[in-house]
Amino acid sequence: MRIFVSLFVFMQDSCDEYCSKEYQYDMKRVLIITYYWPPTGGSGVQRWVKFAKYLPQFGWQPVIYTPENPEQLAVDTTLEAEIPAEVEVLKTHITEPYELYKKFLRKSGHSKEAVEVNPVNAQKKSFMQKAAMWVRGNFFRPDPRCLWIRPSVKFLKEYLKDHPVDLIVSTGPPQSMHLIGRSLAAQTGLPWIADFRDPWTKIFYFKHLSMTKATVRWHKKMEKKVLDDASAVVAVSPLVQEEFQAMTQTPVELITNGYDECDFPEGQCREAYGCTAENPEKEFIITHTGLFAADGNPTVLWEVLGEKCRKEERFARLLKIRLVGKSDEQIISSIESAGLGDNIEDMGYQPHAVATDEQRKASLLILPLRKEPEYKAVLPGKLFEYLASWRPVLGIGQTDGAMSMILNQTKTGIVLNWDDRESLSRFIDLCWHRHLEGDLTVEDADISQFTRRRLTERMVELFEKETYK
Repeated sequence: MRIFVSLFVFMQDSCDEYCSKEYQYDMKRVLIITYYWPPTGGSGVQRWVKFAKYLPQFGWQPVIYTPENPEQLAVDTTLEAEIPAEVEVLKTHITEPYELYKKFLRKSGHSKEAVEVNPVNAQKKSFMQKAAMWVRGNFFRPDPRCLWIRPSVKFLKEYLKDHPVDLIVSTGPPQSMHLIGRSLAAQTGLPWIADFRDPWTKIFYFKHLSMTKATVRWHKKMEKKVLDDASAVVAVSPLVQEEFQAMTQTPVELITNGYDECDFPEGQCREAYGCTAENPEKEFIITHTGLFAADGNPTVLWEVLGEKCRKEERFARLLKIRLVGKSDEQIISSIESAGLGDNIEDMGYQPHAVATDEQRKASLLILPLRKEPEYKAVLPGKLFEYLASWRPVLGIGQTDGAMSMILNQTKTGIVLNWDDRESLSRFIDLCWHRHLEGDLTVEDADISQFTRRRLTERMVELFEKETYK
């Protein structure tokens, strides 16, 4: 269905101004089924907020379908300013058990962090948490948002009778979004793209859900059906793309996450950083942004930093460990145990603009992966914003994983193993020395392929391909 609308387009050299000239676009419409949408904050919402921001410039009107009452671990109202007027947003009520689960844990004496930050992983859990995980894994398939599938299909089928679209996109996790897309596509005959921000059965926490063998078989069966029935599948990591393509004949495209040029003004990030004659006491700031979960705790790094503080008074005086986002209590405890309690600045969750600003202010950005073998295939969304900050990146995890491939390609950082104390120590010494010399920076790599505008252009090419079949 095509409609004519008046659209102001961005000037190519500015994110803050609009062209004064109006252009008439023969707009197509795409229905995007997503659980995460502003004012919800966090990494899960960024991808399609940015696509929606730029899609109208390429002649596509986004129609967002999202819950009106989602679970919100973080709220970021500033993201609403990213959404252009052309975006249509549909919301319906969702019934899910998470709020009841969280209230139950609070009443049983669990900490706030255990209730809201600690993810589904291999960390120690109470009997109540283990029981809840068993129920979650076996009674709510594929996830606790499953109760929204049937009502959503019914609502959207009725909506599309009077408001046609050209294409359906579902983005997950939660994987229930793909089951909505699959059923709706089957009933309407519309092309459907399944966008996977993370894997399904090979996601790191899948094995921790205490599922029966029958439930595991159900997941693998539904994963295969989604992959086979979609018109196209999108993965955000080359290793996940390979895994999916080995499972299906449906074409699997690679469209990574990225960074928005509007969040990183040209020229504000590339200068050398560190102490100068005018400011010889410039702080050495090691920054982490986003969720910092216990199973990604780089304990050896904290120990290396603690040892260096005890040996070098100036390092101890200038070192700041800045955490921007929700951090598990075990992270804070580990840093303090390494003797770094006076060096921590725990800022908690911050709006996206504040997080990107702190990235630009950092001397060194750290990105520990989770200590799970499946994380080898993961490309964290924040990696691309780290690249755009033009600060050295210290990744900690699998040295042959997807993140290492990107950092090696762009020459913007390094990935070291969690327990490689010697290499961690050498890298910190190198960065500290360059900081003292006022020359802490990275090579001038070409990262333009990861801009949100460029990635949206690639997504639109896929849209056009699927609608013209």
